[in-house]
Amino acid sequence: MLNGRSFKELLHSTFKSNDTEEWLDVHFTRPIGLVFALFWIRLGVHPNAITILSIFLGLGAAYNFYFTDLTHNLIGVALLMLANFCDSTDGQMARLTNQKTIVGRVLDGFSGDVWFFSIYLAICLRTMPQTMPFCNQPWGIWIWVLAAFTGLVLHLPQSSTSDYYRQIHLFFLKGREGSELDSYASQRAIYDNLPRKGAFWERLFYSNYANYCRGQEKRTPQFQRFFALWKEKTATAEGLPADGKTDLPTDGKGRLAELREAFLDGSRPLMKYTNLLTFNLRAICIYVTCLLGCPWVYFVFEMTVLQGMYMYMHRSHERLSKRLYDELNQSCETL
Repeated sequence: MLNGRSFKELLHSTFKSNDTEEWLDVHFTRPIGLVFALFWIRLGVHPNAITILSIFLGLGAAYNFYFTDLTHNLIGVALLMLANFCDSTDGQMARLTNQKTIVGRVLDGFSGDVWFFSIYLAICLRTMPQTMPFCNQPWGIWIWVLAAFTGLVLHLPQSSTSDYYRQIHLFFLKGREGSELDSYASQRAIYDNLPRKGAFWERLFYSNYANYCRGQEKRTPQFQRFFALWKEKTATAEGLPADGKTDLPTDGKGRLAELREAFLDGSRPLMKYTNLLTFNLRAICIYVTCLLGCPWVYFVFEMTVLQGMYMYMHRSHERLSKRLYDELNQSCETL
């Protein structure tokens, strides 16, 4: 075992937190991912190489979901599960070997986008000649319209906002060191400081990532107000300028510590939705609908069940942020 630690100790060391880990991941995906991680670490493989491998496995899954026979679809299920194990493996490798980078984090998110884009494409090609339910007309172009709406309008905001909420929770739980919470302003500043010549790929990367962060912030206006005031008052309580250290107080400093706990108490029940809206539930629905020969049902599931979860999670998080902003604002004189 790595550094003399048992498998169980290593497994728990790769969890981001008990609050943000899903039951299926804790008891199934993470243990298998750790076995793979220890194997690849022994071979000296970089975590990003495993992420790239997961992209090809996801593409292979999509190819097999295009076919309607049971054999191809079972292969598709197996390949997408392997891709997900790799997705768990690269993060565990990065944490165990201290190889966490912003490039790896973004590449990890990009790999999931490639999986689902290719699977949506395969489902559309598969479904086009099939007959629509309750009529004798083929799906034709309408399956593309349905896929584009669910993918671009619903899926992308659901996934990116869920990831943002998870990082927010980790920030309040563990401080900046335990979270990967980034802001548009900080990433845009990195982009602006890059040379205009000889840094094409770096500028492209930080431009895209900054815009990704901006989208997350635009969807969470109440949290942005609360977080800005929180950082200001935290810095004041620590005797620092407002643009300085923003790590949260952990020594029970009066009202700030109480509000921190209140935020965590309100955020904790929402963490299960951040997990359901990222991969596991989506994948299970794709498995079932493809095996049953009705993959278009997945899009309906996304429009109804998943979007309902997202709306509840988003509304609850924004209400929590507004309430705590009001409480913090009223307490300013004592802070």
